[in-house]
Amino acid sequence: MSRTATIDRQTNETKISLVLDLDGAGKTNLITGIGFFDHMLNLFAVHALIDLTLTAEGDLQVDFHHTVEDVGICLGQALAIAIGDKTGIRRYGAAYVPLDEALARTVVDFCGRSFLHFSHELNGKFAGTFPGELVEDFLQAVCSQAKLTMHCDIIRGRNVHHIIEVVFKSFGQALRQAVEKDFRREGVPSTKGAL
Repeated sequence: MSRTATIDRQTNETKISLVLDLDGAGKTNLITGIGFFDHMLNLFAVHALIDLTLTAEGDLQVDFHHTVEDVGICLGQALAIAIGDKTGIRRYGAAYVPLDEALARTVVDFCGRSFLHFSHELNGKFAGTFPGELVEDFLQAVCSQAKLTMHCDIIRGRNVHHIIEVVFKSFGQALRQAVEKDFRREGVPSTKGAL
């Protein structure tokens, strides 16, 4: 069964088209108009081993917020569709990822409840022209639409680019584990019988 999704979303602020394949090979084609964000989404997809095609047109003359948040909404919606009823998945994923001085830990649970804990000191910091606080806004949008619980802790770091990079990489690695098929399991990974 194909675990794919296509999302088209248009508002007065953004126009987004996204195609996701959970069982991909990390291939991407990303155009958001925000070079740093494209770089982070590519890292995420490569580490999650998902194929991701994305075009986004946003009101970048205002700022990056609408585009980043709306891409998060679309990604979350695509994950929810592609994962389906969660039969046979592992459900949980956890990853520590270092990059030189930076280290992040991300833990996810596809439990059907959206929650984000994000520990950081990125507010008011920039990676080039990319505002650090948008990382949390993006993750919150993903979690709300995917009905995903996530705990993401930036354990240490100095370079803002490195810090944000380990967040996206660790999210990708944790997601990969959580959505993998568990061939020993029948049904959903819950004593409730549904997620």
